Amino acid sequence: MKNQFEPGQMVETTIVAISSDTVFIDLGLKSEGFVDKSEFTDDEGNVSIKEGDRIKVYFASATRDELHFTTKLAGQNAGKDMLESAFQNGVPVEGHVTQEIKGGFEVMVGSTRAFCPYSQMGYRERKEPAEYVGKHLTFKIQEYKNEGKNIVLSNRVILAAEAEEKKAALAQKLQLGSIVKGTVSRIESYGAFVNIEGFEALLPVSEISHVHVNDVHDVLKIGQEVEAKIIRADWTKEKVSLSTKELEADPWDGIKAKFPVGTKIAGKISRVADFGLFINLAPAVDGLVHISKLPVERNTNLKKVYKPGDSLAVTVDRVDTDEKRISLSPVVSSEEEVNAAEYQKAHASDDDGETYNPFAALLKK
Repeated sequence: MKNQFEPGQMVETTIVAISSDTVFIDLGLKSEGFVDKSEFTDDEGNVSIKEGDRIKVYFASATRDELHFTTKLAGQNAGKDMLESAFQNGVPVEGHVTQEIKGGFEVMVGSTRAFCPYSQMGYRERKEPAEYVGKHLTFKIQEYKNEGKNIVLSNRVILAAEAEEKKAALAQKLQLGSIVKGTVSRIESYGAFVNIEGFEALLPVSEISHVHVNDVHDVLKIGQEVEAKIIRADWTKEKVSLSTKELEADPWDGIKAKFPVGTKIAGKISRVADFGLFINLAPAVDGLVHISKLPVERNTNLKKVYKPGDSLAVTVDRVDTDEKRISLSPVVSSEEEVNAAEYQKAHASDDDGETYNPFAALLKK
């Protein structure tokens, strides 16, 4: 049967069978099409394809009724005619980086010498030139001149195309609201980067937990596996944000029953603000003692009087779970109440502005 394919012609087809060394593809013809299985096998022997997968291949040669296809041109398939066809049809070629030369690298594609500029080697990750020498890499022919005497290659465009394909696949799989698993790859002051199938997503420090996190290193380690929810996804800008906090139980659930109005509790000051003190009552749950309820002079700098970590006994005045707010007031001891009552009785006719008793002032509010 006459072969209808031209060298370098791209075909998108389906894998119909896989043997020990050959991958057979559907051409819709009586003749067979095949690809060497080694093209889909990594250094550990893992095969990246299976029967039924759709793949893109390029016609390499014909022997009787057998049509040989390849995912990239290399070795004996990389003659001058094939390389010219690869240039015209955008077929990837495999080359061996032999040495670093002026402006870039010498690359052997089969028995043909080619050149890859520094700017076209690698993608986003920049390595030292010496790290590329000796490697077998995939390239695209950018220039083919003087009957193959001047060939310019690019490894960068191959890696960029692969990254785009992978990103498109991930965008379909990792959508807003998806629950994903990944590994912490990098930690910064503002959060942690999580590797999800080769893509780095950001877990902001504010989204790690309902409990306030001061230092990301205190709760996460490089290499740690985490489960998170995707809360923002802009694949155009390649920005995906995660939240582990979203997967935690809401610490405010049942708070109203746990801290009914009138409850007295010994809490610790978590934050000192100009308008009052935030008191930690339970993990990720703070209440506020407004400055007007504190036994201090007006315009007092609270940061000079109170410090985070100090203990303070408080009474629950109001709980608003919808707004996640709890109003508190300091607990006044029985002795202080008696002393304040006696003071008020003894100085009932005094001008309040002349002397100041904090506990009396507090009780009169």
